[in-house]
Amino acid sequence: MSITSRYREAWEGFWREAPGGQGAVLWDAEPTVTAGLHLALFEPFVSDPVLPLVDLGCGNGTQTRFLADRFAHVLGVDLSEAAIDRARQADPAGQAAYRVLDAVEKDEAAALHAELGDSNVYMRGVLHQCEPDDRQPLMDGVATLLGERGRGFLVELSEAAKPILLGLAQGADGPPPKLAPIFRHGIAPGEVSDDTVPHYVRAAGLTVLAGGELPLATTDHAPDGTRIELPSKWLVVGRTA
Repeated sequence: MSITSRYREAWEGFWREAPGGQGAVLWDAEPTVTAGLHLALFEPFVSDPVLPLVDLGCGNGTQTRFLADRFAHVLGVDLSEAAIDRARQADPAGQAAYRVLDAVEKDEAAALHAELGDSNVYMRGVLHQCEPDDRQPLMDGVATLLGERGRGFLVELSEAAKPILLGLAQGADGPPPKLAPIFRHGIAPGEVSDDTVPHYVRAAGLTVLAGGELPLATTDHAPDGTRIELPSKWLVVGRTA
């Protein structure tokens, strides 16, 4: 099974049209308020920091480059060729490596694991943007990449984020400029229920090692100037406790 063509085309269209530069898209917040906060929660559970780190769903690579300062070998992967092109252009020094990967495709995940061996995985907000039938295969792909020794850090918007996003989209002035393209391309964030994420993890043969709640920072701001933050839940997963 591979990602549906509609989903792939939606992301290609989004990244082809997205403005360049860090912070141009809704979730492209500076790493100090995103991956930096996540690493503080993740690193105590990383049993082997020498393993490669795969940033799954890396987009334009903002968080990937930050992670590359803290792990020896970081690979950013994304479904969208346009996103990977952006990531490479933004990283002329080659801090990290980048490639197109359909993690839902079993053979692609297995081939990457055969190349890298067991890896740690960072995945921020990918499940909730998948087609429903692709969510379990995606988590199975994560399990393949982790192998026996890897640890995964997963962040997903919680159910409470959906009404916030819809409220922003339905405002009197229409959706904020950075939110409008997401809906225009048929990408529907906030569609995974809180209870199903641990279910996907367990069905993939993984164990939830830790979890909690943490606001997910965006690059947009409310009319009063405060940063829009969306409720999210995080999990650390692996083969054994």
